[in-house]
Amino acid sequence: MKFSWRDGNRVDLLENGEAYFPRVFEAMRGAEVEVLVETFILFEDKVGEQLRAELIAAAQRGVRVELTVDGFGSASLSGEFIAAMTTAGVRVHMFDPQPRLLGLRTNMLRRMHRKLVVIDSRLAFVGGINFSADHLADFGPEAKQDYAMEVEGPVVQDIHRYALLMLQPRSKILRRWLQRTKPQVEAATGTPAGSARALFVVRDNRHHRKDIERHYLKAIRAARQRVVIATAYFAPSYRLLRAIRDAARRGVQVQLILQGEPDMAIVRFAARIQYDYLMGGGVHVLEYCRRPLHGKVALVDDEWTTVGSSNLDPLSLALNLEANLIVLDRAFNRTLYESLQALSCEHCTEMDHRELGRSAWWRMPLAFLGLRLLRYFPAWADWLPAHTPRLARLRPEAPAKADADRPPQRGQP
Repeated sequence: MKFSWRDGNRVDLLENGEAYFPRVFEAMRGAEVEVLVETFILFEDKVGEQLRAELIAAAQRGVRVELTVDGFGSASLSGEFIAAMTTAGVRVHMFDPQPRLLGLRTNMLRRMHRKLVVIDSRLAFVGGINFSADHLADFGPEAKQDYAMEVEGPVVQDIHRYALLMLQPRSKILRRWLQRTKPQVEAATGTPAGSARALFVVRDNRHHRKDIERHYLKAIRAARQRVVIATAYFAPSYRLLRAIRDAARRGVQVQLILQGEPDMAIVRFAARIQYDYLMGGGVHVLEYCRRPLHGKVALVDDEWTTVGSSNLDPLSLALNLEANLIVLDRAFNRTLYESLQALSCEHCTEMDHRELGRSAWWRMPLAFLGLRLLRYFPAWADWLPAHTPRLARLRPEAPAKADADRPPQRGQP
């Protein structure tokens, strides 16, 4: 599937679950034809319970509801939780479900990491926020700082078509059968909703393997004033790392906002072995220390902005299924810039060589090895197990089991 720039979109920034969940649930309550949801993580907490209630209510009033979760991120969902949805008419799918080995999840590579919601092919939500309570401030010190965006306009058609592709079975016969039986949402590609220009960008393991990284590189290499990147996991490819450093060396104000209170200790360790290389080129590196940073956002100069699910690390850039939205709009760029500057001024610590100096003796050889690893990882990734985009349909009569690529049985929604 090819994606093009679309003019005439309305985009709104949604910061954290407090802004995101109410807007998504309100949109679901207004759905008339179709609700499509993709999420990496769905937990059986107060947010997961509310999502389930909204999806069930939509299905009961005749709306087509498709929920796709990842087999690694959402492996702990109970049969009862799933059955409540499937018996109400919600179609629940799991990407790459795999049995545990000695209690451990074995499907860590090439996960479905996207977070997408599409309502009636007219409204979409794209970002990094999962359906879990740890995206709300009342979760406590481990509550995540994150971002998503609400978009309305012609680009929603691209998001909608791509989300539908995920649901298509491999069999041509089944694809034709489903096209005849599933309701079609009327397209409104010519209806502008705002002034923003937008491009939907994905990373998969077939036709769009480097698309997100390529757009990052293009924007950073063209930067003239500023680059601000806030990401949870930072271990980019060598060419992206070099592009960030080169931008700072030619006079661009480059600011990286990374995790200072990570949810995994190795995250800070992996990022810090790159600090000397970056700061030596003039990059300002800040660590967000209030709570775990889960955002995946960036802006370049005063117009280019991206929000999505893709971190700048090997999993997101070379293995996972990801989705970002790139926006050219000065007002939206300014909104995100002001949000990130407030974050950096109030809750971040800027790194310098004096602060890192005590551990420099052991960090230098690790930095050398780390940069070599980043340089060659994209080629090595092709040797790792490649999961095809296989979905398993979860059934009400056996919610814990998976039926891949089977059409609904007679009498079932």
